[in-house]
Amino acid sequence: MIALGIILLLAGILLGIPILTTLGIIALVVGLALMLLGATGRAVGGRRHYY
Repeated sequence: MIALGIILLLAGILLGIPILTTLGIIALVVGLALMLLGATGRAVGGRRHYY
């Protein structure tokens, strides 16, 4: 999720497409939130780690 967010963010910036930039930021934030919850030992959606 984090990698997808970074790819979309970079593609949006390089291609000048604002919707890709917005989707990249959203995917990046969600990925970081899931990683943070998994790192604290809290299982999210039945999974302890999201990679």
